[in-house]
Order: sequence, then C-alpha cells, then structure tokens
Amino acid sequence: MKGKPLENVKNAVSTALSELVQGDYFNIITFNEELHSFSSCLEKVNEKAIASANDWMNANFVAEGGTDIMHPLNEAMALLSSAHDALPQIFLMTDGSVDDEHDICQTVKNELLSRGSKSPRISTFGLGLYCNHYFLRMVASIGKGHFDAALETGSIESRILKWFRKASNTIVANISIDATGHLNDFEVDSEYIPDISTQCPLCISGKYQGKFPETVVATGYLADMTEISIELKVQHITDMPLDNIFAAQQIALLTAKAWLSADKQLERKVIKLSIENSVLSEYTSMVVLQTNLDAAQKVKQKPKGRTGANEPLRFQLHGLKLGFGDKAATRENLLTAFGDEKPLEMLKIFKKAGGCCSRVADCLCCMCCIKACNRMNDQCAILLAQVCAALSCLGCYECCAEVCCGGSES
Repeated sequence: MKGKPLENVKNAVSTALSELVQGDYFNIITFNEELHSFSSCLEKVNEKAIASANDWMNANFVAEGGTDIMHPLNEAMALLSSAHDALPQIFLMTDGSVDDEHDICQTVKNELLSRGSKSPRISTFGLGLYCNHYFLRMVASIGKGHFDAALETGSIESRILKWFRKASNTIVANISIDATGHLNDFEVDSEYIPDISTQCPLCISGKYQGKFPETVVATGYLADMTEISIELKVQHITDMPLDNIFAAQQIALLTAKAWLSADKQLERKVIKLSIENSVLSEYTSMVVLQTNLDAAQKVKQKPKGRTGANEPLRFQLHGLKLGFGDKAATRENLLTAFGDEKPLEMLKIFKKAGGCCSRVADCLCCMCCIKACNRMNDQCAILLAQVCAALSCLGCYECCAEVCCGGSES
C-alpha cells in the first residue's frame, strides 16, 4: 500500500492519537515480514509523545516485504498484559491476507479466554479488496471489538476515524442477557455480545426456541468495574421487517463463522437468508433479467426446452462480492486494490435501460447514491428523508412521471 491510501491511513492514525486524553497510554506497531514498534513499552499521552509518534510514522509507514499478523498481535497482547486498571484496546489494520488465519482466530480465542473479563478488546479494519474481511470480522467478534472496512480510497480516513471512535468510547463491557434461563434454546450470531459504545447502538441478532419473556435483564460492567443491571421491556414488532433490517449483518456474521468452521450447514443457512431477503452473499449470485411484456408473454407460450430471439437477456453481476482474501496478491506485494472503478457489468445494465430516464441513470447509478449517502451526516440524512416524505405526500412523484416520461413509448 502506497501513495494516497497510505497517506490517508497516516492522517487517520495521527488524528486518532490527537483524540486520546490525559491518562491514556498508547503504542504503534508496524508489520510486514518484520515487526517495528514505536516504543518498547506503552507511552503516556502528551504532546511530546504524540509528536514523536507522528515523526516515527512518517519514517516507518512504508510498503515493503510480506505480511505477518500473528506476531504483532502477540506483541500487542504482551504489552497490555499489565493493564489491570483499564480495558485494553487493540486496533488492527491490514490490507493483506495470510495463510494462518484460522490458527490466528483459535490462538486469539484461547489467549483472551485465559485473561478473563479484562482481556484486550480487538477491533479490526480491512483496507481494500485483498484482505479477508470475514477473517477480520471473526477476529473482532472473538475480541468483542468492532469491525469496519474501506473499499474505496476516498473513504479510508473517515471510516478509520469512525471505527476508532466507536471502539474507544466503550461505556459498558462484558454484557450478558438472562434470556437464556427462560428459553429452551438461545443463540446469538456473533461469537460474543460486543461492548456498548456511545457512538453506536448495540444490535444483536440470533434465534431462540420457546416463549420469549416479557422482560429481560442485561448486566455488564462500567469503567470502574462496578456492575450495572438494566431491565428491558420486550416489544414484539409485527409491522416492521426486522428480518430485512438485520439480514446483511446476520449474513456477514454467519459467513465469517462458516469460513472459520467450514460448516456446510451454516453455508446453506446463509444461502437461504440471502435468497429470502434479496441480500447478496458469498454463496449466491445476482442476475439481472432484461425483458418486456410482449417477450415475457411469448416465453410463457413457448414449449419447454426451446429458446429463441425473444428469450429474455440475463446478465450475471460480478465484482459485488468481497471474497475471502487474495493471498497470492498479498505474497507478491501487489498494489492494494480498491473498488473505485465501476464494474463493466454495471455499465452494461444502464446501456440496456430504455426510456427517457436512461440518461439520468447513467449519471445517478445506485453506487453513486450509496457513495453520496455514505458521506452524509445524521442531520442531512434526516432532512433528506423529511423532504422525500413531503414530496411523496404531495404527489410530486406522479407529476414528475407524467411530465418526464409521458411522451415515451417504452
């Protein structure tokens, strides 16, 4: 990784260091085939230490050699072994994939279990398309941390800072829910229930058997290790598609578990969820079907097994999956790949689109909308939603359709 992506990572880490407060300690470890540490011990936060860390990053953040993840993780956990009066945090960022990922997950799990409730939280961040995002998600799940990724160069700095703030603003740790005592079977998709942060809501998905209780008690520990207990009233929602809301998160977590365990039953479960919720997974594909009413009627009337000129055109979309890492590209130290370019298949779809709206579609594709929404703050998103709702209530959509598309024959 070099050039603009590397500069964005440096800027993000520098900003993160500046947000540390009095009483915090830190260290920075870079790794390729070798390991380099900013300091031999944890450094207390002050202006001099942060300035030295920034100078050290400028000299040591260089792209060379291979990738070794287990060594720096062991080094970080060793540095934090004496942190008994705080909740240690490890932030792991990588743009590569390694051969011993399964062993790393098992080693981290054993290490954290041996340390108990004060074990380090491990948050992971994937840069680009060569790293195994499901491995990183699994490590974060085992480490009760947070996972995020940047798949485009322009989003690296903002997403790293959002990820860092989410993980470093923990307010309740070691959370447990007493629902297991009232149910025949209770299973959470995540390996462990993550800590609660001030920067994001706690979302848990899973399954249960039996009658869910009307109230559940959630317990955890505050920063001074005093126990906190909250009674939560259960609301059974029937008019909101919660399955669809949590589908993407559930599919990602189950895919990570299926990757780690090579469990075919979990893979089949992911496929089922993907089809039911129309959310793409690593085990399913998305196909676009181009047809029109006349062609569809003729196809229905055709005997089975026969094809013709009016057969609907099918386009399988590629480049939409993350995959499970590219070890060959990592070993060869190729330039990190980011998804800044639109796949050719997407361009074909818009070329095939008919009607007067096709020119607009060329400029305002779904990915453009996603990129725009990704850069909105909360207030802007709320304002946009309110404007859209107002326009819908006034019937402006129908008016626009009549004005824009009324003269089109397609």
